[in-house]
Amino acid sequence: MLSRVLEASGLREGYEYETQVSIQSEQQGRMQPDVIVRLPQGKDVVVDAKMTLVAYERYFNADDEIEREQAIQEHVAAMRAHIRLLGRKDYQQLPGLRSLDYVLMFIPVEPAFLLAIDRQPELIGEALQQNIMLVSPTTLLVALRTINNLWRYEHQSRNAQRIADRATRLYDKMRLFVDDMSGIGHSLDKAQNSYREAMKKLSEGRGNLIAQTEGFRALGVEIKRPINPQLAERAMPENRAADDADDDSDADESEMHVRRLHE
Repeated sequence: MLSRVLEASGLREGYEYETQVSIQSEQQGRMQPDVIVRLPQGKDVVVDAKMTLVAYERYFNADDEIEREQAIQEHVAAMRAHIRLLGRKDYQQLPGLRSLDYVLMFIPVEPAFLLAIDRQPELIGEALQQNIMLVSPTTLLVALRTINNLWRYEHQSRNAQRIADRATRLYDKMRLFVDDMSGIGHSLDKAQNSYREAMKKLSEGRGNLIAQTEGFRALGVEIKRPINPQLAERAMPENRAADDADDDSDADESEMHVRRLHE
């Protein structure tokens, strides 16, 4: 029954709970809680399922009222004895166990739990005095599903923090990328300006480098391969003068056209 309740709770074995964990205690020797349920924030809850229902079975199978009444009394006495035994185990003090202040004592049959509480309601108070909570399959399932919800909220909180951390890192990376791209843009502008200045020295203006080197050809210097013809032609002084004259002529024509418009 306990395994079915654990499965229905949504908790995962090996993650949110463990079964039959062996713990060594100096005072009480080796102890083995039936189930240890892990809670967020590093806390644990012990579930004890060692309560036997021999007397309840006799009650259930009794043929007469006298035998039935005697079985009920033995059932209540057995539950009270197990409460005292469980209280002496003091699971909360076990090394490595970060247990809460109470242990869940599991009665696996719902009618057996209700029968004992109906006959002796003070059992609940006696158990609480020993830091024990009596639970049936129904109440244990409610408790475990509550714990499962706590874990869900915990995972959501952790995921939200991870998302926030990743968003922060992504923003920082994007900012650095934008800064780098801006730097590249400035470098390209600077390189383009430097290229223009270099081309002026190479092929524009009086005494440009291409015009000077092409002058050696006119003096009879032999070359293996000529400079780009279009660039060389553009760089020669006579061609540049013609281009400048064409530019001046175009400018004069534009000025005369403007004057006619005003006349």
